[in-house]
Amino acid sequence: MKTFALPDLGEGLAEAEIVAWHVAEGDHVVADQPLVSVETEKAVVEVPSPQAGRIARLFGKPGDRVLVGAPLAAYEEGVHADTGTVVGELSAASPTPSPRTRQGVASPIVKATPVVRALAREHGVDLAQVTPSGTGGTVTQEDVLRAAKALPGAGGGEPLKGVRRAMALNMARAHAAVVPASLFDEADVEGWWTQGADVTLRLARAIAAGVTASPALNCWFDALRMERRVHAQIDLGVAVDSEEGLIVPVLRNVGHRDTGELRRELDRLKAMVRNRSVPLESLRGATITLSNFGTMAGQYAALIVLPPQVAILGAGRISPRNFQGNSGVGFRHVLPLSLTFDHRVVTGGEAARFLRAAAEDLQRPA
Repeated sequence: MKTFALPDLGEGLAEAEIVAWHVAEGDHVVADQPLVSVETEKAVVEVPSPQAGRIARLFGKPGDRVLVGAPLAAYEEGVHADTGTVVGELSAASPTPSPRTRQGVASPIVKATPVVRALAREHGVDLAQVTPSGTGGTVTQEDVLRAAKALPGAGGGEPLKGVRRAMALNMARAHAAVVPASLFDEADVEGWWTQGADVTLRLARAIAAGVTASPALNCWFDALRMERRVHAQIDLGVAVDSEEGLIVPVLRNVGHRDTGELRRELDRLKAMVRNRSVPLESLRGATITLSNFGTMAGQYAALIVLPPQVAILGAGRISPRNFQGNSGVGFRHVLPLSLTFDHRVVTGGEAARFLRAAAEDLQRPA
């Protein structure tokens, strides 16, 4: 048999979860026919067949997580492989996948049957932490149940999947990597704010003004190489709340597109978030992030910077109150602003200049 492994889906993704098979064992498929749908990060991706042939075996079932490089399907021998697809040519004898790494830590390959893996998921047991008692170091059902009894609050746990699992991993990575600092300010928005005002796009314009004043915040930082990359183009990640969890599609080139075009693009992205059809390329490459959490609740927040970015701007709930503005003290609508930045790369002065420019742009009537 010729084995087809889960291909590299881009930007260092180490694994994916099987959502649905589109073929069955014994089926004859053609090159580029959808083989399986997998979920990785925050999108569902169809993986095509790299060749024509008859499916001899499928590895895994819906809900199983598969490492990049681990086998997905096996084809009967003697079928010519199509080398013109994105996944490249299949070798006649694929080597056993080596342990994959995340954040430089090896992920051991655990010997366990699909039934045992499903049992481990049900009980919230990490198979890598279970001592195997089966033949050849295989984890058995009894091993899993024994480990489950040792867990605090064992029973009733729900494993994180899809968007929530990606969110948990990303937030843990950010917490471990970033040295955060925060600044807070307010903007008098009486001159333009009404109930129907497009606050998100005003904030996008304000971020562009902030980047013009302090380009260091529109930056990626590589901690391993101790290098920063300041971007000329602003690709704005816009945090969108969804039932599945937090999803952050990217609004491209916000500094050089008109408001109408940006609004249409943002509406398109939000619609794709709602129906879970956001392509991976629309979730990648943000250079700075906006969180307009004030549409729900809250005034100020200590936000999370997601590497390799170095800054995120948050907007709180607009509220009327007495405010010392440009024209003196008066009853004004005020927008609270929260800026969190990675202090390894961004100085306090750079952050302050950014925030001041953003607030000044928001205070303009149009």
